[in-house]
Amino acid sequence: MSAQVVGISDCKVSWDPEDLLVTYALGSCIAVALYDPVAKVGGMLHYMLPDSALDANKAQQNPYMFADTGIQRLIAAVKSKGAQPPRMVVRLAGGAQVLDSHGTFQIGKRNYLAAKRILWKAGVLIAAEAVGGEVSRTTRLEIATGRMWVREGAGVDAEMASHGFPKYGVPKNAAPKQSLDPSNRAPSRAAFGAPSRAMEGKN
Repeated sequence: MSAQVVGISDCKVSWDPEDLLVTYALGSCIAVALYDPVAKVGGMLHYMLPDSALDANKAQQNPYMFADTGIQRLIAAVKSKGAQPPRMVVRLAGGAQVLDSHGTFQIGKRNYLAAKRILWKAGVLIAAEAVGGEVSRTTRLEIATGRMWVREGAGVDAEMASHGFPKYGVPKNAAPKQSLDPSNRAPSRAAFGAPSRAMEGKN
């Protein structure tokens, strides 16, 4: 398999079954992964901030820096390759309070809530999420199958297989459903070789 690295404020879409879309070290940033199991098209966005109104000039230079402009373009990119919103499997990772343990700025939480709002308006439901806390995350999306893995901190890769409570919204007395399945391992890192074919989600 071939790793296609999605950098910070970056977006990639692929329809190559040999590809893995990978993004590293998510802190307060959010990774949005979309996959259509019929078209077998997937895309991943790694954005930094919740709203392009925070800096219109930067949003114009790089729309993938922000949730609103980035998610809109991600959806348009996968649709252009045959994906349809009713079939899209959407998963989120990130939104941690890294370097902000007291929640002073709450960038991670604001990023997460922005994604939920934008996806809801687009008519796309979230299938799984690994968000909040104070750990960094790395995620991998396998284009051939649509399977997605997340690694939290120095932990092991676990599959995002079923929906659970977001960490920002767990009722105090409720045990959250398990979103991560550590029994389903990601492809070995030896598979993450040189890039092959993927479309960068850029103009």
